[in-house]
Amino acid sequence: MQGFTNGMSAALIEDVAWIKAQASYGDGGECVELAGLPTGDVAIRNSRDPEGATLIATRGEIRAFLDGAKRNEFDHLIA
Repeated sequence: MQGFTNGMSAALIEDVAWIKAQASYGDGGECVELAGLPTGDVAIRNSRDPEGATLIATRGEIRAFLDGAKRNEFDHLIA
């Protein structure tokens, strides 16, 4: 099994399906994409740099982030 580390090139992550929010499709390409990894972790990349560095998060970290997003805890960052 391939080892995944923060900062690795997204080009090195093979055989995964990158997904992004439907709301981002018409937004000029400014979005993040996520992919489930065979390890159970989640890779995150910038759609404007699809071969650039990735952030690798655990399912628990993604769950906590999504919970915070649903509670509007990060809205001030885009106000």
